[in-house]
Amino acid sequence: MNILFVIDKIELKYFEFNKLVTNFWLIKEFIELRHNVYITTIDKLSLEGKIAYTNCSKSYIKDNDIFYEKDFYKKQIEEFDIVMFRPDPPVDLDYINATYVFDFVDRNKTTIINDTKSIRDFNEKLHSLHFSEYMPKNIVTSSMQDIKEFLNKNEEIILKPLNKCFGSGVMYLNKTDKNITSIINTMTNNETCMVMVQKYIQSGIYGDKRVLILNGKLMDESIIKLPAKDDFKFNNHCDEYIKKGCLTDSEIEKFSIVAKKLLDMGIYMAGLDVIDEQIIEINVTSPCYFIKEINNLFSTEIEHKIAEQILLIKDSVKILF
Repeated sequence: MNILFVIDKIELKYFEFNKLVTNFWLIKEFIELRHNVYITTIDKLSLEGKIAYTNCSKSYIKDNDIFYEKDFYKKQIEEFDIVMFRPDPPVDLDYINATYVFDFVDRNKTTIINDTKSIRDFNEKLHSLHFSEYMPKNIVTSSMQDIKEFLNKNEEIILKPLNKCFGSGVMYLNKTDKNITSIINTMTNNETCMVMVQKYIQSGIYGDKRVLILNGKLMDESIIKLPAKDDFKFNNHCDEYIKKGCLTDSEIEKFSIVAKKLLDMGIYMAGLDVIDEQIIEINVTSPCYFIKEINNLFSTEIEHKIAEQILLIKDSVKILF
């Protein structure tokens, strides 16, 4: 097959096999399976009339590392059997415009994972509310008064911007803090920008669990992401802050429902962040599968399973348009 990876600009700049990067594991795996793998970034997409194009370069393996040819060639996107759309947030105007390009790609010819329309329609914080029964108490608002009332009622809260990733901009707030007004104004840009506000879960000090979803099912493997020594959340991607996780029977029952609904929405790859069996966020833009850590902790080669499922998606994808 011909497979196109739309990766982040920083990944293209430092393109080499980095074991922390999910895309690089999958690119290497597909090449080893003898598929033709090309790479591009969102700034290299274009339209000519109704035809979607990209300037892309072919990737290859040498000395067990991945490289790409330095020349970029213009190709019609429908020449690819699969497009892995995995640039990182923020989901800004450039990101949104990139998803529009794929509205002109025939899904009968090219399978897009995750479907770009589905990504555009699913805010990772806000649309988690589709599964609010599995979430901590929360509100989405820009109102100072609403946030203060929520804080007074719950005593400790988490404030999250709606379009960032990797924990960027996420704040913890206690009702005894002396900077409540200042923090809320900063987060909401003086009550002009909505944020998600969640009740703080005390057991978050022990980390949050990454539950992996692929092709409408839960993967058996999971990890626990531990908070940094100087923070309330995970922000240091290294072995010291990651440990083996396992899914409870209750989590399997609840989150299998989530996985099936996401599949119906065109979201094939997702990562649930979970504390106390409650979803705090659903990652759908470029979810990290923690392949290096899972392989070490579970003595497996999970990239084989992921690639196999992606190829199955190509054969069974439902047309959403």
